[in-house]
Amino acid sequence: MNTLTDTQGLQSVASDAPIEEILHIVARDGGVILKGFLTKDQIDRFNADVDPAMQALAPGSTHELEIIQMFHGANTKRLTNLVTHSPTFREEIIDHDLVHALCDAVFLEESGTYWMTTAQVIEIGPGNDAQMLHRDLENWYPFVGLGKNGPEVTVNFLIAFTDFTEENGATRVIPGSNHWDDYEDRGTPEQTVPAVMEAGDALFFSGKTAHGGGANRTSDFYRRAVSFAVNPGFLTGEEAYPFLVDREVAKTLSPRVQRLIGFRSQYPTGSPGLWQVDYAELGDYLGLDG
Repeated sequence: MNTLTDTQGLQSVASDAPIEEILHIVARDGGVILKGFLTKDQIDRFNADVDPAMQALAPGSTHELEIIQMFHGANTKRLTNLVTHSPTFREEIIDHDLVHALCDAVFLEESGTYWMTTAQVIEIGPGNDAQMLHRDLENWYPFVGLGKNGPEVTVNFLIAFTDFTEENGATRVIPGSNHWDDYEDRGTPEQTVPAVMEAGDALFFSGKTAHGGGANRTSDFYRRAVSFAVNPGFLTGEEAYPFLVDREVAKTLSPRVQRLIGFRSQYPTGSPGLWQVDYAELGDYLGLDG
């Protein structure tokens, strides 16, 4: 069992802190809380965008495997395809300059281009148990064996859309677990600390960091978050956005968001290009401007 943890909690910095400072903390601790990542107006508009779909969504999982049902949560709602559901999300949140500055710094030198793995509302309801601890890189299993010496294959932006408290299910993190030798070891609940945040704050963390949703011990509070993860352009994401997002909607988005959701080609380091049409840029084939 690894014992390298930080029981003092996660460090917080302002969202306008230098990129180098943010990345230094993430490299050291595995994650950092970005204060004031979104404004109250953005939170209100996003919630208005998704509330009808959230109200129509039943809690629990539709997955056929019991272990995945447990992972998703019996009283947790997960709304995917946020690009379609929310203009605020596709036009502002994933086009946020800080998102792209951080992802450029993480991925460009080693991996080249990047795109979005998944984006979802995660709303943990009263009485929901704590989620099993995991690392996001487990989506791409060979990187579990590479461990701390492997490349960064995903980073996650977990945005609080309500306040996060230890009682209402704040995400639990094991600081320093990104440095463990054995990534098959996901740690124990006793090693975790809660990511306590105010609405609008965001937890930015490495795919190498052990974490999980906390238990909601309240009787009436629904802890809402938006999680969106980014991975290198040479890895397949969870959501197949070009089959989900209307092309006319995609045409209205910035070129960097179009690439983020798979409407433009990927150019990983050392590759002449992936996700192309006749060895040429997908965006040209689709008639996208820019």
